[in-house]
Amino acid sequence: MRLPLLVQYCEALASRRRVTTKAIARFVEQVRSKYSESTLIRLLSNESDRVRHAALLALRFVGTMSSTPDLIARLASEDPEARGLAEAALWSIWFREDSEEAAIELHRLTDLMERKEYPRALAGLNRLIRRKPKFAEAYNQRAILYWRQREYESSIADCERALQLNPHHFGAQAGLGQCLLGLHRPVEALEAFRKALRLNPHLEGVQENVQALEELLRNDDR
Repeated sequence: MRLPLLVQYCEALASRRRVTTKAIARFVEQVRSKYSESTLIRLLSNESDRVRHAALLALRFVGTMSSTPDLIARLASEDPEARGLAEAALWSIWFREDSEEAAIELHRLTDLMERKEYPRALAGLNRLIRRKPKFAEAYNQRAILYWRQREYESSIADCERALQLNPHHFGAQAGLGQCLLGLHRPVEALEAFRKALRLNPHLEGVQENVQALEELLRNDDR
């Protein structure tokens, strides 16, 4: 039985020893020539694992914010590969939400953050947010930078702004919890972490934070 074209496209891309920018561009061209975003979303409910996984991979590269609710729903899947593909797709979509130009700049700034060039990264994020005041991921990345520098109040403000713009943003929600934890506000931190888990039940480290805070608060009540 011949595989659907989408599966062929995705498995050909995944099988490459090195996935180049050119290969991704070709893949995007192939997918867009045959499939609309709404069709890819419908395929997320296909009975075949291979088709569902292919649709998730395709949405990583061609999906828009319209796909976010359907991808969020897949984060609760019992299939770990599907969860991983859905999470990767969400991050990719959120980074390119505004425009390709803004996504490229945001990736450049996150690279600076990883190299601990915080002053340059912060200056760039400030400029980007002034130009793109509705770009949720820019606020989330600045929140991460502030958190790394223990500027928790500033980080909280950016997490809250990111969540206003993108209520599905489990990363900003978990980040809010980390900041509240840093400010020794365990009750609020616990609620923030619980909200993050409602968005992404398998979010790394958050379940452990919830359990530790629940135990801490139980002991305080005794």
